[in-house]
Amino acid sequence: MNKSFFIMSLFAFAACNSGPDTKVESMSSGDSASSGTDIVMPYTATYSSKFEMGDAKNTKTVLDLYKDWDDNNLDNSKDKFADSITLYLSDGTKLSGSFDSVTASAKQFRNTLGTVTTTVNAVFPVKSTDKNENWVVAWFTEYRTDAKGKKDSAQIQETWRLNKDGKADLLYQYEQKNPPPLKK
Repeated sequence: MNKSFFIMSLFAFAACNSGPDTKVESMSSGDSASSGTDIVMPYTATYSSKFEMGDAKNTKTVLDLYKDWDDNNLDNSKDKFADSITLYLSDGTKLSGSFDSVTASAKQFRNTLGTVTTTVNAVFPVKSTDKNENWVVAWFTEYRTDAKGKKDSAQIQETWRLNKDGKADLLYQYEQKNPPPLKK
């Protein structure tokens, strides 16, 4: 089972369907030539396509969760999670329930690992203005050593939703294992 039994990655939460071309209001590439013009998109986002930059405090919350995971101190995360949590992990596992029940499973898995080190490549908060929901998107590399000393690493993308109180309540995670180093 992948590390992030408790915390890890995604980005494609704004999944697209294959409907007809859709006109999206005021979506621009940032190029002044296209600012303020309507652009016809070939797909319609099923969740939302109206995002703005979010609150940096949400980013800190997610990064604190990663630090707690790395340090194997999951009890520190209690104030960062909502009472009810749903995690969709990269291996297909869905964990859903109270903080205590999800944490019990996460602790059991985390205790099979030796060290875990997260290197964050990019992280940013966004807000879906039409849904009034806050999200944090993170891309990172996770390096882990299991209890027997075997080393492994993976590229991970996660998307976290934070409720109105700034507590994480939903996670989507995607992972790709890093290939083993070439032998010379």
